[in-house]
Amino acid sequence: MTPESPRTPEAPDTPGPVPPVPLTLLPDQGRLAGSNARYEKFLPDLHGLYRDDTAFQRLLADDDGSPVYWVESSQTEKGPGGLITGMSVLEPGRVGEEFAMTRGHLHAIADRSELYVGLSGRGVMLLETVDGQSTVVEVQPGQAVYVPGHWVHRSVNVGTERFVTLFCYAGDAGQDYSIIERAGGMQQLVVRAEDGWRAVPNPDHTGYVA
Repeated sequence: MTPESPRTPEAPDTPGPVPPVPLTLLPDQGRLAGSNARYEKFLPDLHGLYRDDTAFQRLLADDDGSPVYWVESSQTEKGPGGLITGMSVLEPGRVGEEFAMTRGHLHAIADRSELYVGLSGRGVMLLETVDGQSTVVEVQPGQAVYVPGHWVHRSVNVGTERFVTLFCYAGDAGQDYSIIERAGGMQQLVVRAEDGWRAVPNPDHTGYVA
């Protein structure tokens, strides 16, 4: 097992230079060594995320309590000049016809952009704007997607192994997760197809209200 790297210092409240921060990417372990924050999402946390509630309840009945996705991240500088760098790990699976996905978000400061780099697995980034634009970008190891500001975005695992990405965004960006819930879900759903996956319209989507 790879030894633990030193923990990254917490972001200081007083101005001044901070030391450089070494980070080690361990996608096979689902870890970002040197990170100073981690959060996990479990199946019960995703109630209402998927359209097929019957399928969701079946999975919930057999749930073993393991996280379905998690994020390890590093932030050492607060404010717009600092960056949050992290690793997102999304386990494979489906709920009904929909592939496993994250909750998705728009940045609370909506013009903040984000970069995702594929490390392992096979996934897609579902991207939509408040005014109705929608696109899907495939992400595999060695591929990256730049998410401009004002785009709602969500990771979807369309493969059979963990989908792991490296991400980086401005330290003051924040996240608005509720914008998707208020809209009845995202405009597109990523579902199973004979040749892998496809995006289809979400009949429950009512439009975004920023």
